[in-house]
Amino acid sequence: MRPRTKTVDWLKCTLMALAVCAFAPQEASAQTYKVLYSFVSEGGSLGNGGPMIQGLDGNLWGSGTGEGTYGGGGGIFKITPAGKYTQVYTFCSLANCADGGGPGGLILGQDGNYYGVTSEGGANSSIDCNGESVSTCGTVFRLTPAGVLTTLYSFCSQPSCTDGSQPQGNLLIGSDGEIYGFTAHGGTGSACGNNGSQPTGCGTVFKITLQGKLTTIYSFCADSCVAAESSEGGFIQFQKGRYIATANYGGTGSGGSQCSGGCGTIFDITSVGDLTALYNFCVQDGCPDGAKPTAGLVLATNGVFYGAALNGGAADDGTIFSFTTPGNHLKTLHSFCTKSGCPDGEAPQSALIQASDGVLYGNTPLGGTHSGGTLFSITTAGDFTTLHEFCVQQDCFDGYSPVAPLVQATSGVMYGIASGGNPGNGAIYSLTVPNEPTFVNVVPASSEPGGAVKILGYGLADTSAVTFNGVAATFTATATHINATVPAGATSGIVQVTTPDGTLSTLVPFTVE
Repeated sequence: MRPRTKTVDWLKCTLMALAVCAFAPQEASAQTYKVLYSFVSEGGSLGNGGPMIQGLDGNLWGSGTGEGTYGGGGGIFKITPAGKYTQVYTFCSLANCADGGGPGGLILGQDGNYYGVTSEGGANSSIDCNGESVSTCGTVFRLTPAGVLTTLYSFCSQPSCTDGSQPQGNLLIGSDGEIYGFTAHGGTGSACGNNGSQPTGCGTVFKITLQGKLTTIYSFCADSCVAAESSEGGFIQFQKGRYIATANYGGTGSGGSQCSGGCGTIFDITSVGDLTALYNFCVQDGCPDGAKPTAGLVLATNGVFYGAALNGGAADDGTIFSFTTPGNHLKTLHSFCTKSGCPDGEAPQSALIQASDGVLYGNTPLGGTHSGGTLFSITTAGDFTTLHEFCVQQDCFDGYSPVAPLVQATSGVMYGIASGGNPGNGAIYSLTVPNEPTFVNVVPASSEPGGAVKILGYGLADTSAVTFNGVAATFTATATHINATVPAGATSGIVQVTTPDGTLSTLVPFTVE
């Protein structure tokens, strides 16, 4: 038996995993898995920085935290659906990594620029970041499609890093136009139990304008950690001025062997920092409901939230759960690794997505027959299917240990990033599932009447009509995106785009505020 560990080293396969997966044949399946691109060492990236996103140009944009031209600071890349790769920006190109290093996931702004965080570097990277020696403060940045980077904010700009340090997870642009995010350390809290030798401060929730004005709206564990401590997954806005997220520490649960100082929570927080714990994981011995939900949530079209927990469940190897609010009811849909050899995977760390067929998709960095992790699907009713097992090819040239969440392009094809590949610096892959409907996506997901939005898709150049829940909008169109104005009289609902090839719809309702 190989060691059972919940800490994923995505820099290399274990020797045992390599022995298992070498020369193993790939099983036939209805879906198609393909490595689009394997990162090279020069200017490349290990590629676990965060989920890719679809850009206005129709390309997939992403970040990587591994190698790079300037001392391993990571970079931003774009790749076409056919696999043509371009390095757009390489971090640590400035002295002392003043431009940041170790980027997380990107988001697309209403202005057509990309926004993200780096967990290291910034203007304050040469100071003691509240207990850590150097290079751990981090930044918030804006990147133009042409690759021009602007640092909007450098953390640890305030004494004792009360503004936070080491931002992580995925950002969200709220309906108020501000960007919301987390930091792993810093803030005014000191009651956290997971820091050890890490920087003092238990992390923060912040919001920042597109011009770079940052406000710390909450410090984790300022008095105690009964509500939440340390979040990595990112926010979902589910009401005006209210956001929901998971915390992988804190809370009142303590029944698991894999967590101390609380096993995590689901919480909501307002735009002014009022935080409420909605659910505490692992209040029962053995954590049948899961523990340490490091991944964020996804809000499905049925109005139910779905997520994954790293530990807990029937075999203490993680779970997939549903969560309904109001009522704050959690249901375990799947416990990983209950069968010999963990063919379904174990220890899920990334958020699920709901694809255009209504099914949930995700990945695990461990488990599978070849010990390289898995791709899976699960219905909202809990029917689970392993779609792909990594490390089938010799030396894991097909990839292994996927940590970044999947993303579905509006073509219906899903994409992701894994370690491994050839020559072993990471790989970008696609997953094609038969009969996945095409669709369009609106950025941002909510606006007032008169607001400008961008509608992403393919084959949009000859669009003849755009409607917001049946109300016609004014627009201009290119092949890969539409600039539209939310019409007066529009109400929340599905956005539809009429093209010569048919009508494309959004997967989720657009919110008119």
